[in-house]
Amino acid sequence: MAKTTKLKSATKATKAKAPAISFDPVAFLAKVGNGKSISKFRKGDVIFTQGEMAETVFYIQKGRVKLYVVSEQGKEAVVGIINPGQFFGEGCLNGHPLRIATTAAMEDCVITAISKEAMVAVLHSQAAFAELFTAYLLTRNSRIEEDLIDQLFNSSEKRLARLLLLLANFGKEATPQPIQPNISQTTLAEMIGTTRSRVSFFMNKFRKLGFISYNGTIEIHTSLLSAVLHDTPSIKRDTGVPAPGDDNQ
Repeated sequence: MAKTTKLKSATKATKAKAPAISFDPVAFLAKVGNGKSISKFRKGDVIFTQGEMAETVFYIQKGRVKLYVVSEQGKEAVVGIINPGQFFGEGCLNGHPLRIATTAAMEDCVITAISKEAMVAVLHSQAAFAELFTAYLLTRNSRIEEDLIDQLFNSSEKRLARLLLLLANFGKEATPQPIQPNISQTTLAEMIGTTRSRVSFFMNKFRKLGFISYNGTIEIHTSLLSAVLHDTPSIKRDTGVPAPGDDNQ
């Protein structure tokens, strides 16, 4: 009887000491569940279109997604490239009833879709998830501010250099990544607000200066980062005089 009592006491003590299972937001996003679905998209597939009803938030598990808008005149402009581990379509949480842009897969993607209701519920119930999402929003807000300053004060050459560094994940903890060939010079031109011919001119210049190299992908060298940070003569500030053929320096 005494042994049984001791065994029960030990069992209760073990249960009391057992740590609570922590909520893993990344694991949560990787599984199908209530209000969540996971879909695969091929390169070029459209995820949602400008003007559609906005009722879902998306999270990229794998691949990259292009965010672009189309004007009433039919002019297309790329406004962002979304990487793995990032959200998009979160405007529905802010009362936007319609999508203000179109998103398309730049490569084969695995994407989690979360309904607005499920997103709001997990944000309220799980602090770890709310922290992850808030960190994403703050990072994106900072990026938008930096992009605006870049557009207002820097030449198209320096804007391209900065964009290449961002696409290669320079300054992140991870090793800088090669830029895949599916990001065309036309896309780069749309993102920095200039012409494709100017992007081609600058890319050739960067290669000759040893800032980048081509081998199927675009390899970004640390010398490009140094040139941007120190504002070297190779990448000058805008003097107010447009370069030949550049309609938006």
